[in-house]
Order: sequence, then C-alpha cells, then structure tokens
Amino acid sequence: MINNLEKKMKLAFAVSIGSFISSIIIVGTVCTFAFRYAEEQRKKIYVIDHSVPLLVEQTELGVNRTVEYKSHVNMFHLLFFTLPPDDAYIRNNISKAMYLIDESGLAQYNNLKEKGYYNQILASSAVLTIKTDSVKVDENRHFTYYATQRIERETSVMKRLLVTEGDLEEVPRTENNPHGLLIKNWKTVLNKDLEYVEKKSF
Repeated sequence: MINNLEKKMKLAFAVSIGSFISSIIIVGTVCTFAFRYAEEQRKKIYVIDHSVPLLVEQTELGVNRTVEYKSHVNMFHLLFFTLPPDDAYIRNNISKAMYLIDESGLAQYNNLKEKGYYNQILASSAVLTIKTDSVKVDENRHFTYYATQRIERETSVMKRLLVTEGDLEEVPRTENNPHGLLIKNWKTVLNKDLEYVEKKSF
C-alpha cells in the first residue's frame, strides 16, 4: 500500500507540474495572439466621408516612402515651372518651391532671373505649364524627372522636353515640407523643343 501511495503521489505531482506548465504555455500563447490582434486593430481607422464610414489602414512610414520621393520631386517641378503671366503668383510658387530644394534651386532661379526669363513671360503674356511624364528614383535616392513643358503665347504654342536630375535627402517634416525631403545637386539634363505650332489669326 505504501508503494502504491508513493506512486500515486508521484503521478499526482507529475500531473500537477504538467498542468501548470501547460497552463503557462496556453496563457502565453493567448496573450501573444491577443496583443497582435490589438495591434492590428489599432492600425484600422474609420473615416467619415459624407456620413459614410470608410475603413482605412495605418501603414509603416517606410512602406510608401518611394511614392513620397516621387511626389516630392513632382511637387517641386510643378511649383517651379508653372508660370502664368502674374508676377505675384510666380514669386509665391517659387517661394514654396525653395522649401523643397537646397541652394542649387535658388542658383537656377537667380540665373533665370538675371537673364530676364521671368520678365519675358510677363511681357509676352506667356503661360507656361508642365506635365510630368515620369519620375525615376533609385536605391540611392537619386532621381531623374521627365516632363513635357507647354509654352503658350498669343501667337504660338511650343512644347519642350524637360529632363532634370538630382538627389534626395531626408530632413524633418514641416508644414512647408510635408514629405520631409530636400532636393540636392539639382540640374537640368535636357531641355529641347518638341513641337511648335503657330496660332491662326483671323
């Protein structure tokens, strides 16, 4: 009877230890899954659009960084090369563009200004617009920008191919620089005429 009692005590002790370890494993597993589930739920946000709730999901900062690179380059070029015959509008756009680039942008602006480029736009009532064709960014954050520039005057319309390149540097995000990027070593690689059409005069 003593031997049987000892065996039963050992069995009960082993079962107790096994149950304790199993319960710890189960609790740990449940806590892990619960934590992951809570984290996933935190990334889901509902946005109200015209009284309709829309589900959006939060993503990591680096996931869409390449898209931000291209958007930053595109934004700068649109500001710098959209030039109506309005001096105040041009100065406002250039001022916004300068927050997105280093001194290489200011140097090019001053160079164009000294050559009378902006005065010619005002004098001829020309309207300059730009259409982005593509933006390529490599793993070293070096970009190449391709666009078609349209120059419309009272008597003619000209289209030009514009290709520029430069580098992107990470900087703190600000209200004037929402992407947190700065264009460096910017230069024009190609700027040539594609098409020239004279307007009909009646």
